[in-house]
Parts: sequence; structure tokens; C-alpha cells
Amino acid sequence: MQGSAVQDRVLLDAAAVCGHLVPPGSVYALLAEHRGRLFGDELFEDLFGSGRGRPSVPGEVIAAVMVLQALEGLSDREACRRLQTDVAWKAAAGLALTEAAFHPTVLTLWRNKLRASGRPDRVFDAVRELIAVTGAVAGSARRVLDSTVLDDAVARQDTVTMVTNQIRRVRRLVPELGEVPVRERNLDPAAPVVDWCDPADAERLVSELVDDAVELAAAAADLDLDAAQADAVGLLGLVAGQDVEPAGGPGRWRIARGTAKGRVISVVDPESRHTHKTSHSYRDGYKAHIAAEPDTGLVTAADLTGGDAGDADAAMGLLDGEPAGTTVLADSAYGTGQLRADLVERAMDAVIKPPPLSVAVEGGYSIDDFDIDYSIDADTGEFPGTVACPEGHTVHITPKGNARFGRHCARCPQRDRCTTAENGRVIKIHPHHELLKAARVQARTDEFQHQYRTVRPMAERTIAWIVRRNRRCPYLGTANNRHWLRLRAAVVRLTLPRRVHHNGTTWAIT
Repeated sequence: MQGSAVQDRVLLDAAAVCGHLVPPGSVYALLAEHRGRLFGDELFEDLFGSGRGRPSVPGEVIAAVMVLQALEGLSDREACRRLQTDVAWKAAAGLALTEAAFHPTVLTLWRNKLRASGRPDRVFDAVRELIAVTGAVAGSARRVLDSTVLDDAVARQDTVTMVTNQIRRVRRLVPELGEVPVRERNLDPAAPVVDWCDPADAERLVSELVDDAVELAAAAADLDLDAAQADAVGLLGLVAGQDVEPAGGPGRWRIARGTAKGRVISVVDPESRHTHKTSHSYRDGYKAHIAAEPDTGLVTAADLTGGDAGDADAAMGLLDGEPAGTTVLADSAYGTGQLRADLVERAMDAVIKPPPLSVAVEGGYSIDDFDIDYSIDADTGEFPGTVACPEGHTVHITPKGNARFGRHCARCPQRDRCTTAENGRVIKIHPHHELLKAARVQARTDEFQHQYRTVRPMAERTIAWIVRRNRRCPYLGTANNRHWLRLRAAVVRLTLPRRVHHNGTTWAIT
């Protein structure tokens, strides 16, 4: 049943006895005084539908501990140790100096209940409502988008390790598959029997593992599997096939060169992905996406995706609920034509840096030097128009959106400024070419440069606050880490230089 906080202070109440030791204006002081207003019993009453049983730890106490845990980046065990020994934590949670902390598994129980509920991010939502009441972002019509890479909580695994681990897991989860013969010598948890210095022996091992995986998957197709079993078999098929290629004969496989798009890197956390923000920084994990109000740095929305997801793909979800007329600022990773079209549909203004134009010849003609009739047939979705090159040659656009100048390039005196292709210049018309070209024109204006250089960098400041001492995701899976990110974003809202306080009547921010 739902436990309720006792409002009457005990003799050795931590806030009453040692409140002067809690830093004023800190999150600890805010929670010590106002956690009941922020996280009242009604916020969590749906998690305990039954009125029977032993009362739970009060919701406001759990919420306060979760906030401080996210603030300091602690494990459940470390958080409970701090709650037991730290005066500021005791004051924030409303405990007495002599009161023991609850067991760490209580935090696990509450997280699981929140994840399974219809409002898993209610702590984040409660803080967002608090900020809305203060009016801190109400008058702002600007949102800045940005993303950052978060490391996962697992080690990267090679193909052989993933396949052997998943074969053992599938046979454990589906007892019927224990009767399917496999090569047990390859499943040694310590190391498979192989001479890695001998390419033929390495190929033999890969071939045997893939064949065993195929046999298990085929046998599982005839069984009635539950969801967990089906997921395990599906993952086995995925890791057995993503990194291999035929080796020249039936049943012969070898490790393929290169990295498959969307490659699973670990069967412990199959949702983690290879990711990078620059061409020199390659990591494994997830990507955190945020929308922030640039003047205050307050996070208005947060999301988390696999590390290989595009920034622009997550952008519109961050802007849900924002009114028409909102100005969206972002770097070139968000400069896709589709995102610009979506913003136009929502009547939002884009101050987004366009990706640089590529040219075949340095200093030569770019696509903006061509006169393009980019109208699209509403019935067929095809390009019925034409493209004229800088030298006046005009060609029709093909149904696939290409304009081929090959027959004109052969005798064109400016060919050396236009293309190095043997068959002449080919222009690929983007479906949103008009928006992209307008964005490149906009980016050259002084107004754009001023907004982009003075306002957009504020997102990087907010990102720095979020990832400080919290660059590594603490959980497995996208959903679990998404809830953690939003809780972390809520904590950042409460720790900004502009402090949140209650003036006796309502919330305010200074």
C-alpha cells in the first residue's frame, strides 16, 4: 500500500537540528523545504493500487533520493549509504539524524513500478510543471537543439564472443533446444579452441558457430516460444549473420570486412550502437537529445536513442507542444530538408546551419549555380521540370530526380570548372531543394550569423551540465536510460544559477 510522509518533525529531525549546515539555495535545501510540494503523495498513488499490505516508503522520500542520486551519479547502494550518513541527504529526504536508510532494492522496486506505469517520467514532468509555473520559459519563443554521445554500461564484444554467449543463452532459455547437437568445444566460456594465427582455423570456428546458430534457429521455428525466448532466438540469428560473409563454399563463413550499419555490439545490451560525433571520436553507446531555452539553459524536452540515430530524426519529438512561431536553432547535423519541411508545416522558424555544399572541382560550380525548376507533380511525385547549367544548357529532370548533362559537357568550354566525371555532370535534385537553397542564402545574412553565434552555443552549456560526472549510462536498454536521462535533466533544472524557490504563495525563479 502507499506510504504517507509524516509532516510532524521528530526531536532529531535532520533539517531542524542541522539545517544550517545545508548549503542555502542548493537542491538539498530546496528538497528539505519543499519536497512535499514537488512530489506529493498523489503523484505516486497509482503505483500502489491495493490498500492492503505493508506501507511503502513515502513517495516524496523516494523522489528526493532519486533526484539526489541522479544529481551525484550514484548507484543504488551508494545512494542509500549517503542517505544514511550524509546530513544534507537526510535533511532533503526529511529523515531524522538517527534514522536508518531503506534497502537499495527499494529504489529498484520503485524504478520498475515507474517504468511499468503510464507515466514513467513523472518526476521530470513535475519539475517541468514547476518551471512552467515560474514563467521562466513562458515568454521565450526560442528553442535550441543539440545532442551528445553517452557511453554504454557494457563492454564491446567481438562476433565470436556474441555468438557463443547467445547460443548458451538460447539453450538455457529454451530447454527443448538442448537436444539440438552443437559443437560443445566452441562454447567454452573461457575461450573457444582455435588458433587465431591460422586463418583457416579461424574460418573453421566462424563457420561452425554460424552453422550451429542456424540449426538452433531452425529448430526453434517449430516451437511455441514466449516473448523472451523469441527475442533471444532472434538476437542469435542477428549476431550470427551481421558480421560474416560466404567464404567460397557451402557452409563456409568468415568475418566480413567493414562494419554493418546498425551493428549490435553486445548481447548484454543489444540496443547499444557504434556512434561518433566527429570523424576522430568513435565510441559505443547512446545519443542524448535535448531542447533547451537558450536564455536560462532550462531543458524543455529530452530524448535518448541508439547511438547511430541521426540528430534530425529526433528533433521534431523534442518540439512537441511548442507553439507556432517558435524559432529553432541548431547546428548542421539538423540541417536536413525533411526537418526544415516539418518545421514549415508547424509554422516554426529555422535558424539552422546548412551542411556545406560539395563541389566536384575546387572553386567550381555548385548546385546553387544551376537554375532548377524543382516543382513536383502532385499526382506522381515526380520532377517534371528542367535544369539549366551556368552555360545555358538545359536538360529535363528524370523521374528519379536526376539531371544529366553528359552530351552538353563533352563540348562545354567550362567543363573543367564543373565536373571531373568522364560521362559529364549529373545533378541529383533533392525533394526539398527549395528549402535547402533558401537556407544557404539565409546563412549568409548578418541576422542569421548573429543569432547562430550568440544563441545556439547555449545548448552546449546545457549539455555540459547534463553530462558532468554522468557521461556513462547506468542501465541497459534505450527505454531505461531514457527515463534516467529525463530524470537527470530534471535535476539540472533545479541546479541552474537561476534558483527555484517558493515565496509562500507560488513557485518563483531568481
